[in-house]
Amino acid sequence: MTSRSPADTRSEMHQIVLPTHTNNHDSVFGGQIAAWCDICAAISAQRFCQGAVVTASMDQLHFLRPVRRGMVVILKSQVNQAWRTSMEVGVRVDAEDPATGSLVHCCTAYLTFVALDAHGQPRSIPALEPGDDPTTIRRLKEANLRRARRLEMRELRKQFRE
Repeated sequence: MTSRSPADTRSEMHQIVLPTHTNNHDSVFGGQIAAWCDICAAISAQRFCQGAVVTASMDQLHFLRPVRRGMVVILKSQVNQAWRTSMEVGVRVDAEDPATGSLVHCCTAYLTFVALDAHGQPRSIPALEPGDDPTTIRRLKEANLRRARRLEMRELRKQFRE
């Protein structure tokens, strides 16, 4: 199985915030941002494994700034790390004010995807080749730390169900 670089998985989406995307405060619904993150990340995950994927989890999503009606939301994603059947995809969300051109960082999300075979079962995926880029290597290491925390939380949930 061929390895792939994070650059091979990059995706970028733009969405204009319309009235149907906003709440009574004239800012975008958090769930709408989460849905856009899921779509952008899924594109990166599919590019990486060249096949079907399913979202397994989305880590905490903290909104740093409100995104108002009429702004342009810019989502950028790439695979940060890959394991046997799953991968972490990071998504950065910025908002652009079209009247001024100013750009603000709104939030960051980390999603885990699982690659699926033709029968909907998890399948093996390629290795991620980070190269020697320091930023890519940092993201890879941080993804491993987040994965360890996710697995710890999964074990805690199991204990509470027993």
